[in-house]
Amino acid sequence: MRRAALGAAILAAFFLSGCGEAPQVTVYKQGKYQGKPDTQPWSNAPLAYGDATWNKGDRASWETQINKRAMGQNEDNRIYRQ
Repeated sequence: MRRAALGAAILAAFFLSGCGEAPQVTVYKQGKYQGKPDTQPWSNAPLAYGDATWNKGDRASWETQINKRAMGQNEDNRIYRQ
């Protein structure tokens, strides 16, 4: 009997614990973007690892590197080059 009462008390505490959670609502300011401003992808420096070879701020070298990467993910090119 005592074990059942303890179990019921624990179960009730478990179910009532969710009632104390406050609602999380985001407040937006009209016409204002509150996030981090985006930069152009080619204005970032390449990662220290991998084979990224573009120069920071050079859009043409960035596009060349992205196209080279895309061609490496093409199964037809990967199979027929071997």
